[in-house]
Order: sequence, then C-alpha cells, then structure tokens
Amino acid sequence: MRNNNYLFLFTLGFFVIGIINIHFALLGIICMLTPFILLWKNKKKTWCQGYCPRANLYTKIGKQPFFPSYHTPAYLIRGNMKWIMLGYFGISLFFITMSTIAVARGFREPMNYLRFLIILPIPFELPQIFQITKLPVFLSHLSYRFYSMMLTTTILGLILGIFFKPRTWCVICPINTTSDLLLKKK
Repeated sequence: MRNNNYLFLFTLGFFVIGIINIHFALLGIICMLTPFILLWKNKKKTWCQGYCPRANLYTKIGKQPFFPSYHTPAYLIRGNMKWIMLGYFGISLFFITMSTIAVARGFREPMNYLRFLIILPIPFELPQIFQITKLPVFLSHLSYRFYSMMLTTTILGLILGIFFKPRTWCVICPINTTSDLLLKKK
C-alpha cells in the first residue's frame, strides 16, 4: 500500500479527537496493536512498510524545501538509540499501567493533564469540546497518559524528520524495534 498519501490524516485526527474528548485517545491502542496483528498475519513489517500514519506524516513534513536537512547521526542509525527508545516506551507503558491501577483502586488522584516525556507537565489545559462525566476516573487518567505518550513520540519524530531524513523516527521507533525482534525469533 505505497500509494496512500493521506494516512497522515489519521495521526492528525487522533490529536483532534483528543480535543473533542480525551477518552477518544484510547482508540490509539488500535495503532499499537495493529502492527503486531499484521506482523503475525503477514510475517513481515506490513505496518511499517505501508500503513503507519505517523511515518506518512513524517514523510509529508520532512519533504518541505524550507527545512534544512542534516546528515543523520550514526548513533541514531546504528547505535543504541533504538534500545533507549524501546526502554523509554516500556517504562512509559509501565508507569501508565501502574498509575492507572493506582487511580482505579483509589490510591492516587487522576492526572487530568498532559505531560511530555512522562515527567514534564505541559503548561496548558487540553480543551474538551464534549464532556463525558459518567465514566470512571481511571479511564480519564489512562486517556491523558496515553495521549501524552503519543504526543511525545510524535513530536520527537517530527523534530527528527525536520532535521534529518523524514522517517528517521522509524529507525528508533519502539514498534519497529519490537517487530524486528519478533521477526528474528521466527
């Protein structure tokens, strides 16, 4: 599926629906599971090679002529950066899971705000066009944490795509790294 030029709209749509209501951010779980379903089904990285909406976004933005393009550092391509990103992703998922469980059990208050890199609060409130009040508070907490993680990795990917090759993020993407590991096992 190399001819679909509009997949980036799914990425942009994800961030828009989070503004409509943060609970829609939970739909991003589909983007985390689909690559592995396709990997299991096709025995290759079908998602990375043609369906990833963020890769499509990075390609669109990185091709702009007004951005300078620098040589991609070797530590990004052949170094440990992909393992660092996989570690960050794993730690993020662990903190998201544990903090959501703590909120669900009443051990802590939900964090209904965005964070960058897990720890840095973003200094603005995410507008919510449509309020849903009947859902458990742990779902709101999980939604904000998940939206924050997706926002962080998208921003990092955009920065890499602007300064280096458009899909530099794909080299260090945790989904790509995990897919490589799973393919090597088979």
